[in-house]
Amino acid sequence: MTTYNKLVRDGIPSILEQNGQAFNTETLNQDRYIMELKKKLNEEVMEYQDAANDEDALEELADILEVMQALVGIHDTTMEDVEKRRAKKAEECGGFEEKIYLVDVEEK
Repeated sequence: MTTYNKLVRDGIPSILEQNGQAFNTETLNQDRYIMELKKKLNEEVMEYQDAANDEDALEELADILEVMQALVGIHDTTMEDVEKRRAKKAEECGGFEEKIYLVDVEEK
């Protein structure tokens, strides 16, 4: 039996059952759930960084968005609120479209 010890999507147990595979799960308490979501976000970001092509990158971005939606729910808000905050920051400081890379700044 392979040990995973990681947060998985809600439908994974059903898929494993349909495949006739034995498995064990546990339901996490809120603190551990938050910790595991943060780990999952890092995992998905690393998989995005390792994506070999656009299709793989899009799959990983979708996974990142799914984890973000779960995290947004924990903070009792919505993706719309996150989008408003993103837009406000973009209005105040801009986005990343111009590919500006800050090398250094003279200290005063």
